[in-house]
Amino acid sequence: MGLAVESVSLSRRAFLRARSRTELNAPRRPPWALPEAAFVARCTRCDACVEACPTGVLRPAEGGYPVVDFSRAACSFCARCVEQCIPQALSPAAAAQPWALKAVIGQGCLALHGVECRVCGECCEGSAIRFRPRVGGVVLPVVDAEACTGCGACVGPCPTRAIAMESV
Repeated sequence: MGLAVESVSLSRRAFLRARSRTELNAPRRPPWALPEAAFVARCTRCDACVEACPTGVLRPAEGGYPVVDFSRAACSFCARCVEQCIPQALSPAAAAQPWALKAVIGQGCLALHGVECRVCGECCEGSAIRFRPRVGGVVLPVVDAEACTGCGACVGPCPTRAIAMESV
């Protein structure tokens, strides 16, 4: 009688970065949010951060906790949400950067299927998305991770929803 081996289906990227399943599945919290457990412990679900957000990228989600929804808007990193967070679930003292999110272009990208599209690059104020020419085909988008602020301006306008914001 042999031993049963349980198959683990973590992506190679997640494995190499040693992230837990909880962290991988955690909702996208507002900028400068405390780590998930501390955030949930402090957040009173008052919606002050959501109401203070000038771009509308924040919305209440399941359980009433705020999340970032890049399909609605981009984050300007104005920190108004932080200013309104009385329980300090959002705190710039916790991290110098608002979050560790960067744009990642997926397989649904039109350019990968031979269709000319530069919408993501046109929406990127930081010029983090550039287009690499290729022989016999349309230009391909490339994200400069150093230049990407993680604002998410490229996500909503993408006609195929091929761009995701991922933790780095």
